Amino acid sequence: MSASDTRRRAEIEAKRAKLAELKRAREERSSRIAAGRAAGSGLVSEATTPASRKDIDDLVGSLLGHRGGSSGVSSPSHASAPLPLDGASSSSPRRPTAAATDSEYAESAVGGSSVPGIRVERGDGEVVGIAKSEPDEPAKEYYTKEVQTAAPVERVYYTKEVQTTAVSPPLLPTAPASAAPALPTLDGAADGKREEENEDEADKSMRQEEEQLEREIEEGLRELSIAELGAIYSAPDFSDFVELSSKIVERALTDSYDFMKDYRADGVAVDDDEEGRQVKRARTFWDEKLCRGRSLTDLDWSTKHPELVVASYSRAENGASDEPDGLVLVWNMHLADRPEFVFHAQTDVLSVLFSPFNPSLIIGGTYSGQILIWDTRARSLPVLKTPLSATGHTHPVYSLQMAGTQNAHNLVSASTDGLVCSWTLDMLARPQDALELVNVHHNKTDEVAVVCMGFPDQETINFCVGTEEGHIYAANRFARAGAQAGLDAHEVYRSHEAPVTSIHFHPLAGPVDFSDLFLSTSMDWTTRLWRVKGGVAGASGRPSSSASGSLRPLHTCEEATDYVYDARWHPLHPALFAQVDGSGHLDLFNLNVDAERPVISTAVGSGQPLNKVAWDRREGRRVATGGADGRLYVFDIGALAVPREDEWLALRKTIGHLLVASGQDLSISGAAVNAATAGSDGAGLSAARDLEWQSQRTAAAAR
Repeated sequence: MSASDTRRRAEIEAKRAKLAELKRAREERSSRIAAGRAAGSGLVSEATTPASRKDIDDLVGSLLGHRGGSSGVSSPSHASAPLPLDGASSSSPRRPTAAATDSEYAESAVGGSSVPGIRVERGDGEVVGIAKSEPDEPAKEYYTKEVQTAAPVERVYYTKEVQTTAVSPPLLPTAPASAAPALPTLDGAADGKREEENEDEADKSMRQEEEQLEREIEEGLRELSIAELGAIYSAPDFSDFVELSSKIVERALTDSYDFMKDYRADGVAVDDDEEGRQVKRARTFWDEKLCRGRSLTDLDWSTKHPELVVASYSRAENGASDEPDGLVLVWNMHLADRPEFVFHAQTDVLSVLFSPFNPSLIIGGTYSGQILIWDTRARSLPVLKTPLSATGHTHPVYSLQMAGTQNAHNLVSASTDGLVCSWTLDMLARPQDALELVNVHHNKTDEVAVVCMGFPDQETINFCVGTEEGHIYAANRFARAGAQAGLDAHEVYRSHEAPVTSIHFHPLAGPVDFSDLFLSTSMDWTTRLWRVKGGVAGASGRPSSSASGSLRPLHTCEEATDYVYDARWHPLHPALFAQVDGSGHLDLFNLNVDAERPVISTAVGSGQPLNKVAWDRREGRRVATGGADGRLYVFDIGALAVPREDEWLALRKTIGHLLVASGQDLSISGAAVNAATAGSDGAGLSAARDLEWQSQRTAAAAR
């Protein structure tokens, strides 16, 4: 028997027990009401039946006898004799009868002697004194409250509660035989009617609850058909509820927390270098149904939620006909077994990114040339997409980048036919601007097959593109300051001997601006460090076009044993960058430690090629990578991500050494070389830059 059947049977048994309890309670209530009504009718009839004269006299006599016995005065002839009722008003004074003379009252046992007088009592029957009288003095009449009244009259005080509240007969206590009969309330008839109505309503509600339980038991005993179960499971509300609630439970179970941690124990100091060299795999994201047979094509971390990373996937090999060709999955670090969001596309998704200005939007570039936008608040299909027309891309889009600020930004995309388009995210019907890159100096064709693109940090006009021929070109989106829009033929970075796979500029982070440095990777098994021609004229890092000819890299890393597919600068550490290659290795380089070899090299997975690498943008402690097997790996690099205070100055010194070693400008004098390599304050590097720019201006004037 399955767990669901057991649970359903337990629920039915619980409902049956509750139904039996309700029936028993209703029967007990009915019996109590019937008994109360019978007792109440007898009490009312007894209270309203007129009493006989003898019964009244006996009652008064018993009351007076009780008082006489408790007064402490012996009066045998009058203790038990009731006062005659003559029909006079109880409020008028009465004289003592002939039976109660002065001499008889004087025959008391006070002090053991006979004293002529009259007994004086209070209203409650207690003797308070004896009024003495002379023997020859005529008897005086003393009147007391007890003598004046035959019996105390009970006063009935009527309040709002007494007049409006009906008390159930079973709750009335049984009146003692000696007590006076209770008087009925003024609104007895109305209270009785209201009580009956309340009882009827309670009985009706109990019957309705019993009927509801009986129906639920009948429905629970009936087995649902396959069609009914399918209708329940396929309902959108049911599926959304199950998905959301299960995600919440899985997030709570996935998070690891050391609940046995002892906060009283002294922490053991760990060497930063030792901790930094221990790269730990934090997560491996993989879904058998969704990712099988697909390759991971691009990665990006969310700027708003640092636990979210998005990955794009290609078409599945030997996939089913009902599977989508393109796939975008959003993985959550707190949800290990399945993605947080699943988005579909009609073709392979080659590039993807989170919108830095709207964290709910995810943008992707496809093999067909379409630009798609998905919304995490909507379903799996894109909410906006570009048309397949000549006004936009018709070739694969391998590169996407957001340029601008929160109030003024554009999406810039580049396709392999050399077309660069600018889009506004709320209107994808046609591009805002379209720029076709052509190389008029090429000896065979003027087409530029763009496979990657990079913008300097906080730059919106000048950028660089990597091509299939292995060259990197500087380009301008718009005509500006005498420079034409398009490629800058005088600024070509010719060093790679195979297609360029990635370009990434140094981020603006820290006290020193290195935004004129960028990395490029290629299928020639190398990663090269470049410095934008002419240095940085300002804070923007805009490329200069003051001279012509090919430029050589500052440094080349040749440790890879296969194609190098991607390299990314660390967002906070100035000298740290990561690269991945076709052999399945993740390499971490620290230029201040060793510019030739990586400080950490990790074999990822089963040796499948790794296509992309991306850093966590907020802290930089986690790096994500993935490749041909479709798995997404996340590593924690520990203290290696935390830069020391002197890292920026050390990098300036390192760049100065690389400038001199590369020999890009042979006109730099020996004094400038010595100045560039001296000290760690960066003054030598500034002097070397000044001499280099001065020599470039001299060469340009000579030409």
